[in-house]
Amino acid sequence: MATPLSAAKTLSVLKAEGLTVHEHEGWRTHNRDAATGRKFGPVIGVLIHHTAGHNDRELCFNGRADLPGPLCHAWLGKTAGLWLLGHGRANHAGAVDLDVMNALRAEKALPHDNDANADGNDLLYGLEIENLGNGKDPYPDAQYRQAVLWAAALCRAHGWTEKSVAGHKEVQPGKIDPSFDMDDFRADVRRQLASEPVGKKAGSAAKKPGSAARSGRAAKPRVDLSRLVTAAKTDPGARQGHVTYMAGTNLTEAALVQLGYLDRTFAGDGSFGSTTVAAYAKWQRHLGYSGADADGVPGKITLSALGDRTGLFSVVA
Repeated sequence: MATPLSAAKTLSVLKAEGLTVHEHEGWRTHNRDAATGRKFGPVIGVLIHHTAGHNDRELCFNGRADLPGPLCHAWLGKTAGLWLLGHGRANHAGAVDLDVMNALRAEKALPHDNDANADGNDLLYGLEIENLGNGKDPYPDAQYRQAVLWAAALCRAHGWTEKSVAGHKEVQPGKIDPSFDMDDFRADVRRQLASEPVGKKAGSAAKKPGSAARSGRAAKPRVDLSRLVTAAKTDPGARQGHVTYMAGTNLTEAALVQLGYLDRTFAGDGSFGSTTVAAYAKWQRHLGYSGADADGVPGKITLSALGDRTGLFSVVA
């Protein structure tokens, strides 16, 4: 655990890492500390998000009717660069899994996020990256690289490794952001931390894209087939509202909704219930399967086809 950086120190370490930093008016005192009666910190890591929209810097600064701003500490535009929006407690992480927080604190491998029993806003710096988050919207190389530098700068300042970096989808059940692979991202942060800060090398490394950006395509969220199969076999017979694999189920249901096999009202609760099984069976029959091969339990071929057709996810067997 560590004391949060002061506003001046935050600005200094980001610039030292080679970043051009824009300051939103009022960011140094913009926080939720007084409104909630809770002080930001001690901090244990940094959290990466995508905004699920475009041109949303002011939304992240001001917040929404149901969620006051700031919604992050920093916002990273596709072309507008890095903006500091808040300093102190921000409404970005929400309810997170305590086991995951303990793993971040200890810099250990992150366990599955199956609970929402801790307040992440107390503990984590938050970056919102401007992106639709649909698996099709690309992260430009320069934008992705700035995200790596932002995370590395804060880790370097606190003496943390890349193991203090997490994605929102790794700490809160049901979240899918960011829509790129966090293992790739952490590997890029690790490489950055192994080098001198970019600012000390006249920005030479800033032109080198990170591994997740080199393809020129947006990395997709991944659905674990084995966990999804367990959900499809467990949830229909479980108590109402039982959730086995929220993130994967939500992505699968979103794809079925997109293709017209599932009504939107039955999607998004994280439970692979009987209605979802029936909808998935329709998808299997559409692909030419029948009988026991169209029982509504996902298989690798049909799930991969669903992810490819909609562009929402890839499959891990």
